Amino acid sequence: MASEYLKWKYKDVKPREKVELSPTEKRKNWWHYHKWHVLIGVVLAVIGGNLIYSALGIGQVRPDYRFAYVGASALPEDTAAALEAGLASLGEDVNGDGQVAVSLRQYPLYSADPQTAMAAQIQLMADLTEGESCFFLLEDPERFQRDYHSLCRLDGSLPEDENPSAEGTYWLWDQCPALAGLDLGSYRYSALGETVSGDNRELVSGLAVARRGFWTEKDAAYPDGCAALWEKLTEGAVS
Repeated sequence: MASEYLKWKYKDVKPREKVELSPTEKRKNWWHYHKWHVLIGVVLAVIGGNLIYSALGIGQVRPDYRFAYVGASALPEDTAAALEAGLASLGEDVNGDGQVAVSLRQYPLYSADPQTAMAAQIQLMADLTEGESCFFLLEDPERFQRDYHSLCRLDGSLPEDENPSAEGTYWLWDQCPALAGLDLGSYRYSALGETVSGDNRELVSGLAVARRGFWTEKDAAYPDGCAALWEKLTEGAVS
C-alpha cells in the first residue's frame, strides 16, 4: 500500500541528470571533502620529519669538544661565543664532519638565586652522568672537586682517595701559554637599561682549566682527540 502511494506521489519527479564537472570543479569538490585529512597529514609529516632531523643530527654542527663552565653566574653571550671560537682554533676535526666546533655549556651552580642554582645542579649532574663534557672551566675547582670528584689529575690518572683535593688537577688560564695567547675580544650586553662592556680575557683569566676523569675509555667521546687537545691547551704551562 505504502509502495503504491509513493509511486503515485513521485510519479512526476524526474531523475536528476548527471552533471559532468570540469577538472577545476572536481579539484574543488575533492578539496572540500578532504582538506582536513590533507592538513593533518602535512602536520604529522612535519612533526615526524623534525623528529628524524633532530635524531639524525642532519644539518647540525656536531661539537668535536665539549666544555663546561661552572661558576656563580653565566658568562656573557659574547664571551661564551669567543671562547668557543678560540678553543676551536686549537683543536682538530675529530668527528670527521669537515669542521672544528666547540660546545660550551654554562652551569651557574653557585648563583645566589636558589632556583637558578638548583636548575644548574640538575643539568650538571646529567652532564656528569652521561660523560658529556670532557673539559671544565671552573671558578672554584676545590669546591667542584670536593662536591663531584670528577676531575682527573694533570697526568690523566684518577684520584684514589675518598675525598680528593683539586690540587694537581687543574691549571689556571693564564698559566697556559696557548690559552693566555687567545684573542677573545670584548663583550657587550644590556642590563637594567644600561650597557655593560669589558674585556673577555679579564673574565676568564682567573678560571681553572681541568678535564674530567673517565673511569672507562668508552665513557669518553673521541678520547684520543680530547687527550691531544689537553696537551695543546696545557703545553708549556707553569705554576
